[in-house]
Amino acid sequence: MKAKLTKRNIIFLLIIAILIIPQTRQPLQILLHKGLSYINQSSLIDKAERVPINYPNWKLKSDNNRVLTFSDTKGKVVFINFWATWCPPCIAEMPSLQLLYNDYNDKVEFLFVTNDDFNVVAQFKNKKNFNFEVFKSLNEIPKELYTRSIPRTFIINKQGEIVIDESGAIDWNSETVRNQLNDLLIE
Repeated sequence: MKAKLTKRNIIFLLIIAILIIPQTRQPLQILLHKGLSYINQSSLIDKAERVPINYPNWKLKSDNNRVLTFSDTKGKVVFINFWATWCPPCIAEMPSLQLLYNDYNDKVEFLFVTNDDFNVVAQFKNKKNFNFEVFKSLNEIPKELYTRSIPRTFIINKQGEIVIDESGAIDWNSETVRNQLNDLLIE
């Protein structure tokens, strides 16, 4: 009995050590969030509860030096993802975002918004083979889109209403999301 108890204690201590050590903690967190992303699903907000966007002079600058005024997206389907390179749930959902971006970047306006330095973003994108454009806010984010948690993703329809508002890791390359985007594009 004591041998089993000792083995259990050792296994328990190893698990605790793995979770405490930063080099092993982040990969485990990413793996956990990746698994959760397949459970979490994107859902449309009921039409009566959709929040219209006020198109202020929100300006963004991309890692390609492109300056975008948010009002330029009026009349388009817009996919906004607030994220960071150090955020495990953000990292977990990024591969699915890249796949969605690959297929929809010519139909949907993608805004991957971060506060990270563009040099850090470039290293992250190179390491992970991501090619989407990343933006930094140059001024105040519209109050309807302001968030204190990441990842946070909004999808705005052509009428300028928030139709999807999700926090946490999601599998954005799912059939559900693709159908939602397809429906929004034909509205």
